[in-house]
Amino acid sequence: MSRIGKKPVELPKGVTASLSGQTIEVKGPKGARSFTAPDDVALTIDGTAVKVTPRGTSKRARSMWGMSRSMVANLVTGVTTGFKSELEIQGVGYRAAMQGNALKLSVGYSHEVVFTPPAGVTVTSPKQTEIVVEGIDQQLVGQTAANIREWKRPEPYKGKGIRYKGEFIFRKEGKKK
Repeated sequence: MSRIGKKPVELPKGVTASLSGQTIEVKGPKGARSFTAPDDVALTIDGTAVKVTPRGTSKRARSMWGMSRSMVANLVTGVTTGFKSELEIQGVGYRAAMQGNALKLSVGYSHEVVFTPPAGVTVTSPKQTEIVVEGIDQQLVGQTAANIREWKRPEPYKGKGIRYKGEFIFRKEGKKK
């Protein structure tokens, strides 16, 4: 029995949900998002809550139950507060700056890297060593942050590179004489 799937998703004030078949569309102050649930689960809207129930007792139905409930909860969170991923840059001379809507990264290459974020995601650089990725789609925000981090992953010897805020980098000892 899914502990996550049993809990209904509460709709806060200012958020509306509409259901058509297996597709649920959630509208809120930050925008609108939709999710098409698999056929193994049934979605119902009861007043100010969305309930997800399995249509059988198969292993797939039970696993889709919790996943679908989490997806609906992420839709509600996205249209109310949004998602944010913070990155920090460490290294001598490493910096980031916004140029229009594109992000310019100086991370040790012979050229500057220009990163254009996808639609639906806003990238800002409040300081030269900080990057903030925000949006209403959790998957898109996380993937965009991962794509930025991929330009210069933190290396284990000096710790230089782009890392998530608060990420611990396991440091290695250098060569010994």
